[in-house]
Amino acid sequence: MSKVFVVDTNSQPLDPVHPARARILLHGGKASVFRMYPFTIILKTEVLEPEVQPLRIKLDPGSRTTGIALVNDTSGEVVFAAELDHRGQTVKASLDDRRAVRRSRRQRKTRYRKARWQNRTRAKGWFPPSLESRLANVLTWVNRLSRYAPISAISMELVRFDMQLMENPEVSGVEYQQGSLAGYEIREYVLEKWQRACAYCEAKDVPLQIEHIHPRAKGGTNRVSNLCLACEKCNTAKGTQDIAVFLKKKPEVLKKIQAQAKKPLKDAAAVNSTRWKLFERLKATGLPVECGSGGLTKYNRTTRNLPKTHWLDAANVGTSAPVVLITKGIKPLKIKATGHGRRKMCVTDAYGFPKHHKERKSSYMGYRTGDMVKAITPKGTYWGRIAIRHRPSFRLGKTDVHPKYMRRLHRADGYEYTYETKGVRDAPPHG
Repeated sequence: MSKVFVVDTNSQPLDPVHPARARILLHGGKASVFRMYPFTIILKTEVLEPEVQPLRIKLDPGSRTTGIALVNDTSGEVVFAAELDHRGQTVKASLDDRRAVRRSRRQRKTRYRKARWQNRTRAKGWFPPSLESRLANVLTWVNRLSRYAPISAISMELVRFDMQLMENPEVSGVEYQQGSLAGYEIREYVLEKWQRACAYCEAKDVPLQIEHIHPRAKGGTNRVSNLCLACEKCNTAKGTQDIAVFLKKKPEVLKKIQAQAKKPLKDAAAVNSTRWKLFERLKATGLPVECGSGGLTKYNRTTRNLPKTHWLDAANVGTSAPVVLITKGIKPLKIKATGHGRRKMCVTDAYGFPKHHKERKSSYMGYRTGDMVKAITPKGTYWGRIAIRHRPSFRLGKTDVHPKYMRRLHRADGYEYTYETKGVRDAPPHG
């Protein structure tokens, strides 16, 4: 697995060590556990004039998952690897739900209310919360790893997706300045996009209707990416059903429609929007930042005969990638952003009506929701993240456990951690 981080008595980073060496130091009483995720030990005796080899942190930013790797440029060894799952989609969905609830409440409670959004201004450099969440996650882990490892440089993939070319591979010349709908009405554009045939039964030479892939009744929009063609029979049969339900017996057609709708453009837009902002914030850390293209990353990975994963893409970013990468035995840490809970005191149902009120205290008996614990109970041993109740019975997975059986491994910090290999979830490292 990845090496273990080591800090001295002054919490300054030293060279990471092999897990076996860390186990010897812990059993010999020369070190103690400093942090569980990423696993870090702190020495109990002072090290005089330590020799430290600088490491490079390499990033492969993505809309949903960002690959992270710590590489020793001299030896080519990958010291640590992680895959960080963002919660941008969750943030967007939560804001949409809140907006819908507030709008419904205002319409019920007032006869007329002036629009407030016209009076508000945004600070310079404002970013949508869903994108800001992605940036904050990456910066949090760059700063965190810099405290536990001797990082001297940063490499990041500065990629730009050509979304207009993704929509229309034939586009060229002046067409780039006209946009995808130049010279077309929306209906004509949709007819061309779906080859003037029903998306569900492929019927041609029949009257076709504009159909919403995700129904308007369930929150669908009028964006072109949500529109397709359907004959009257198919449109009536689908109604307001979800497309996955309607095409349950036709998985090939479902896959084709979802691909044609070009849903990945949303993720490409997120990467395009955040790439320079992330670059600027990484430069503000004071470390030298190297940029590499997506094509160079793919070239480095294929020439080294490595499989495509997020953390291996990160290890191959930039021209500084060593000729030989030592990746044997590396088990990446799976990091999932979960947030720090909700601020609202009153929890509402789907219609905006009060359901129950939260307790004002965020902790109980010294524990908080999100703490990683290990519980040894008469019924068995459990470990994982807990959800507290304001009574001595906490939720641990699918089991209720009394706090007297628990031992905290890691305090809640807004992330969930696992080591996974081929879909199997492992126990926490080093017991």
